[in-house]
This record gives sequence, structure tokens and C-alpha cells, in this order.
Amino acid sequence: MATVDITGEQFASTIEGNDIVLVDFWAEWCGPCRQFAPTYSAVSEKHPDVVFAKVDTEAEQQLAAEAGISSIPTLMAFREKVLVFSQPGALAAPQLEQVIDAVKALDMEEVHAHVARSQAEAAAAAGNSSTAAGPQDGSQIPDF
Repeated sequence: MATVDITGEQFASTIEGNDIVLVDFWAEWCGPCRQFAPTYSAVSEKHPDVVFAKVDTEAEQQLAAEAGISSIPTLMAFREKVLVFSQPGALAAPQLEQVIDAVKALDMEEVHAHVARSQAEAAAAAGNSSTAAGPQDGSQIPDF
């Protein structure tokens, strides 16, 4: 599958509508971003079961801010709507393949249970018995 450019309006539906989504936050002026782009595109062709999205941080400044992007390129991986990986810096193809393999290998029952526990603990710490879901970020997911 080729890479797809997404906007702020498409971001949530892309994450929610697909099992595994990788998102490359980049900018045209960024040398490492331009260096990573061919690798990202080539690896996308090997994994038709994964959505490889790209977000231009210049055109989508609000989305980049909401995602906490402070360095580009930044790669994020979502599985079943949960952010399971986020790391700045360009990756070589073998490293990108390792990330994809690790994301595919995650025990998502365990991940969802961990997220639920973290949210319950946060709610309890805030003095709120509600476990309403807030933003799910990589800090809630065990290292893989």
C-alpha cells in the first residue's frame, strides 16, 4: 500500500477506521524527513495490512501541536485506536520493519487492560471514580 497524506480532519477517522496505522509527521524543509520518505514509502509497499499516513506539519500545525510534535520526523504507530509507539528521528528500513513487527505482535487484550488500569488509576488519583477514556498515549503502553 502506498503512503497517504492526511489532514487534521482525516486523522481521527484514519486511526479509528483501521487496525494498524503508522503516521509520519514531516515537513518539506526537513532534511531528515526527506531522507526518511523513500524508506517509509518502500516499506509501505511490503505491508498492505498497515496504513502508512503522512502529516505535513507545516500545513497541519494545529494537528502537530495537538499530537505534541516537537521534533520531525516523528513516527507514531497506532493499533486498535491506541498509540503504541512514538519516536522522533528517521529510521532505517530494518528499524522500521522492527517497529511494524513489534506493533503486529502486541497482545492487544493486555494493552487494552493496561490502558484501562492506567485510566482508572488516573481517575482515582483525581478523586473521580469515572473511568472515562481520555487521550491514549504511548506512556500508557508497556515497552515492546
